[in-house]
Amino acid sequence: MGKYRYILFNKPYGVLSQFTDSSNEARSTLKDYIAVPAVYPVGRLDWDSEGLMLLTNHGQLQHRLSHPRFEHPRTYWVQVERIPDAVALAQLQQGVIIDNYQTRPAIVRLFDTEPAIAPRSHPIRFRKNVPTAWLEITLTEGKNRQVRRMTAKVGFPTLRLVRVAIADLKLGDLQPGQWRNLTPPEQQSLLKLLSPRSQR
Repeated sequence: MGKYRYILFNKPYGVLSQFTDSSNEARSTLKDYIAVPAVYPVGRLDWDSEGLMLLTNHGQLQHRLSHPRFEHPRTYWVQVERIPDAVALAQLQQGVIIDNYQTRPAIVRLFDTEPAIAPRSHPIRFRKNVPTAWLEITLTEGKNRQVRRMTAKVGFPTLRLVRVAIADLKLGDLQPGQWRNLTPPEQQSLLKLLSPRSQR
């Protein structure tokens, strides 16, 4: 094994994206799933969000992927209440104002059918007379609960949120609670982010 470790993890719903929990609530943490010493998550996913996390002991890469100055895409599959119309989709694409902050433009598309994704351990709330839809949203920033706040702003509350990609890394067929090491090609792609050209 080389000097650095790079791990992809599919975080389940209801798991903290850290290795310890300072509360007295006995919540699940990364320690319940990943028995690898001295790796740390790059960024975070909220307790009620799911999907792809990258963990590493490579400090420079952690900084590069976490610092707001370095834009890199993160893609989410988002189940929302009701069916967003063209106006709402255009607002999300152009950016919306949240707490006096204008979000950056995003890539947004509406799925024609529900994406193939593992069911959540705790099903979403279901309202018989209210349809739901799935969106794919790609952002280059990561404000606190940004996706949820964006969809709520345009009138379509988020019911389920799954991150499926970080830069060129993809969730693929990694099941909730599973982790794996990056492949050599994935590592090479990731480390290109550290090149001087990518930091311009």
